[in-house]
Amino acid sequence: MGVTRSKDIMGEFLSGYSFEAYNYFGAHETTEKGLNGCIFRVYAPNAAAVSLIGEFSDWKPLIMNRDEFGTYSLFVPGVSEGMMYKYRVRAKDGTETDKADPYAFLTEIPPACASVVYEPSRYRFTDDKYIAKRSKLYNEPMNIYEIHLGSWIRRKDGSFCSYSELIPKLIPYLKKHNYTHVELMPVGEHPFYGSWGYQCSGFFAADSRYGTPDGLMRLVDECHFNNIGVIFDFVPVHFAADESYMHMFDGTPLYEYDSRDMMYNEWGSCNFCHSKPIVSSFLLSAANFLITVFHADGLRMDAISNMIYWQGDPSRGVNTGAVDFMKRLNSGLHRRHGNVMLIAEDSTDFLKVTAPVEYDGLGFDYKWNMGWMNDTLNYFRMSPSERRENYHMLTFSMQYFYSELFLLPFSHDECVHGKATIMQKMWGDYENKFPQCRELFLYMAAHPGKKLSFMGDEIGQLREWDETREPDRELLKYPLHDSFLRFFTEVMQIYLKNPALYNGEYDRAAFRFLEADNPEQCVYAWQRTSGGQSVVFVMNTSDRPLTRCRVGCNELLVMKEMINSDSFIYSGMGMDNPASIHAKAIAFHGKPCSFEISLNAFSAALFEVTRKEQLP
Repeated sequence: MGVTRSKDIMGEFLSGYSFEAYNYFGAHETTEKGLNGCIFRVYAPNAAAVSLIGEFSDWKPLIMNRDEFGTYSLFVPGVSEGMMYKYRVRAKDGTETDKADPYAFLTEIPPACASVVYEPSRYRFTDDKYIAKRSKLYNEPMNIYEIHLGSWIRRKDGSFCSYSELIPKLIPYLKKHNYTHVELMPVGEHPFYGSWGYQCSGFFAADSRYGTPDGLMRLVDECHFNNIGVIFDFVPVHFAADESYMHMFDGTPLYEYDSRDMMYNEWGSCNFCHSKPIVSSFLLSAANFLITVFHADGLRMDAISNMIYWQGDPSRGVNTGAVDFMKRLNSGLHRRHGNVMLIAEDSTDFLKVTAPVEYDGLGFDYKWNMGWMNDTLNYFRMSPSERRENYHMLTFSMQYFYSELFLLPFSHDECVHGKATIMQKMWGDYENKFPQCRELFLYMAAHPGKKLSFMGDEIGQLREWDETREPDRELLKYPLHDSFLRFFTEVMQIYLKNPALYNGEYDRAAFRFLEADNPEQCVYAWQRTSGGQSVVFVMNTSDRPLTRCRVGCNELLVMKEMINSDSFIYSGMGMDNPASIHAKAIAFHGKPCSFEISLNAFSAALFEVTRKEQLP
């Protein structure tokens, strides 16, 4: 590589605008003076010296050359793919530490931490047609299955399945149960398995516990062949506080904050200092790498609230350096990958998270609706009498829904650390939990916003998620759990096939409350209209059956029941409705028409409007 070209690359890198730093730094096989080998480059501007150690030198140090920018490099002939290496970094105080390569594409299986020479671009994807047609799905259905690769399924001996071994198991499951996307909890290399990947050490290295990057690429490729999108969980906030990796990399806080008050966070990991240009280039490149090299269809970005505010605390003010970085990241990714989704996991009320950067927004395409999630689950924890007093917890979400482009999440965070699983959160005893959880997921499907649920939710998991164990699939031998899975699957099939449930969902004109003020009966109802279709959803969250539940409407609707959470086939009591339901010109709750249905305790029903009759 010529001197001028190197200066151009470093200029972009040092300005904080590089999206392809991984093509320069790290280990890359090449040829110099007719010799095949590998060029190693690492940025360590504050080090006194850096040496390369590895299998190719019997782990004896090879002194690296420093350039004017603080990059150390060395070409070593005879180095080939699969060889392990590290950098021995001597700080200015004389101490030496062996470091993994921040730009490595592969590492040893943890707890070992040597980097491995690997060339990920050798895999040849076959998904051109899928990539060409994918979109951000604003007017399409999106049902996401969030999984942790190490615990979704394991081999019979309890060891991890490889990426390739997951293909014949995971993909048919996704298709059978009507998921459009799978979201992979972080698959970057991480030393502590119990961090679930959120304390990352290798932002360019696929987790070696499950095989090589080629295996992960093949998994993505096969998902695309089966019309399933893949969303990668990306962690731009923090990294593992382990001195074998990026922490105090060149003897100084190169990637983290200089101040100890900001260097560490509540999780015990190191905060990236996003105002440092080299951190910006590192993370821009890591995000671009996941999309370019692994063909990710979306990035779910973790803990965005900790970037918006200092340490995630609004009282400490906005972290303008991190906010500016987010705008740079999202606008740059949109320019390069216009059909890839950028999703914020954000619990704040910060404005314009999903507005374009050119309109002073952060530039995300979707935002997790944490308020909806918390209000909904807290409501379903309540006893029936408490629900009457807190009725509007379930109507509040529509007061702010149109302020952002929301996604409705029931994620892994709601199934761990003593929070109980989604099923277990439901009020009451074992038998009462199932009808409420069926009602909950039909409510979720009928509510505007894309859908996300965590593995185990679909089978009515009762035990909290444990990263060392698979979901309790043996529960499916029990009728309540088996019928729950059937219900979940059929609800999501209805969601996918009915445009009124997704088309135009971010348009106020597509949603209308029919009943939003009936705390005594705890009845809720709304109508959604789009794509040439209209549906009506009604829900009874009380513990009392309603044999003559009247709901007001604005037209003489004629409807048929599409699904009822109380049907016998779902282990309900069978309080279904007639084949055809006709609204009448009977005023109710301020509306000129109304209809009557039956609705059991803790149940919900979805109706399709088949026609509308003329008012007399």
